[in-house]
Amino acid sequence: MIKTVLFDVDGVLLSEERYFDASALTVWEILYSHNYLGLNAEKFKVDYSDSEIEEIRNLVFEQDLVLKFQKSCGLNANWDMIYLTLAYQLVRLLEQVNNSEQVAQWVSNEINREVLMEIGKSLSGKEIKLDFATFLDDFKHSERTKEGLFNHLDYLAKEKLGVEKTVFGEIGELWSTCEHVSQEWYVGDRHVLASTGRPSVQKGKKGFLSAEKVLAPTEEIALLFEALKTAGITIGIGTGRPELETIEPFQYLGWLKYFDVNYIVTADDVLAAERAFPDATPLSKPNPFTYVKALSGKKKTDQECIVEKMPIPNGKETLIVGDSFADLLAARKMGCTFAAVLTGLSGKGARAEFEKHHAEYILDSVIDIKELVMSLVK
Repeated sequence: MIKTVLFDVDGVLLSEERYFDASALTVWEILYSHNYLGLNAEKFKVDYSDSEIEEIRNLVFEQDLVLKFQKSCGLNANWDMIYLTLAYQLVRLLEQVNNSEQVAQWVSNEINREVLMEIGKSLSGKEIKLDFATFLDDFKHSERTKEGLFNHLDYLAKEKLGVEKTVFGEIGELWSTCEHVSQEWYVGDRHVLASTGRPSVQKGKKGFLSAEKVLAPTEEIALLFEALKTAGITIGIGTGRPELETIEPFQYLGWLKYFDVNYIVTADDVLAAERAFPDATPLSKPNPFTYVKALSGKKKTDQECIVEKMPIPNGKETLIVGDSFADLLAARKMGCTFAAVLTGLSGKGARAEFEKHHAEYILDSVIDIKELVMSLVK
C-alpha cells in the first residue's frame, strides 16, 4: 500500500529543456565572454533567439549526446553537467598553452574568474581549436558514476597536461563559477542575488524562470495532486532544482497549494547539508539524501538523513516518481517503490534502460501516477 508519493520535478512535472538551454549558454559564455576566457567576445551576447540557443546547444552538447551520456551515468545536477563539459574544454585549451610551468600552477590551485581571464590572455592571438565531440570519446572508458566522471576528468587533465596534481576532480571555484553563470541565465537579473547570494557578473539576462514548459496540462497535474491528497496520501518533492526555481513555478502554476513546503526538498537543502558535513559529500542524487529528507517532512536533521540505515523501514509504502537513472538508484537504495516516467531528456527511448534495471513501473506520463497509485492503495 502506498502512503507517500515523492516526485522529482525536471523531466517529470516540468521540462528540462530550459535548464539544458541555460547549461549550453553557460559553457558558451565562459568560453567566449570577456568576463571569463574571452576567446572571442564577438560570439557572445546576452539575448539569443530560440534558434540561436538551439544551435549553441547542439554544438556544445553534441546534439544532446553529451547530456544523455552524463545522465546515463547517474548525473542529475545540471551544474555538474556544465562543470564537466566546461572543465574538459578548459583542459583541451590548456594543452595549447606553451608554458608548462604556468599551466601546472593554474591547474593545481583554485581556478576562479581571475584565473580564467589570465588563461584567456595567454591564448589571445592563437588559433584556438575547440572540439566538443571529443568528450564522448575521452570519457567512454570512465566509471559510469558521478564520482567516476569527476575522477576521470582529473585523470585526463593529468595525462593531457603532464602534471601530477590538478583540482579538476573537486567541486571548487571553477564549479562555483559555472553554477553562478548558469543561475544568471536561468533566473535572470531580477532573481540572481536571491538565488545565489551574489550579484550578476554579466547583466542583461531576462532568465527562463517565467517561461517554464510543463510536461502535461497544468490542470491535469493539479487534479493528480488533489486526487492523491483526497485519498490521504502524503505528497512531496525531491528535486535537484534550487528552492527559488521550484517554489516560483509551482506558485504561478497553481500547484504549491497542494504541498506542505516541509515536504519539498531542493538543491539548496542538499548544498547546505554538504557544507555542514563535507565528509559526507556528494549528497545529490543518486545519493538518497534528497528523498530521505523529503520523506521525513524535514523532521529529521541532515545528519540523521545522512546516516539513515538502508533500506528504510516500510520502504515499499513510498513511491518515488522520476525520469532518471539517478532517481531509480536512490529509490532502490531506500527500498522504495519506483515509477519511471518517459518524459525526460531521452523520452520513450529511456524505456530500455529502465527495463534493463528492472524499474517496477514505467509510465508514459506523470498523469498515469493517479491510476497506478489508486490501484496500489486498494
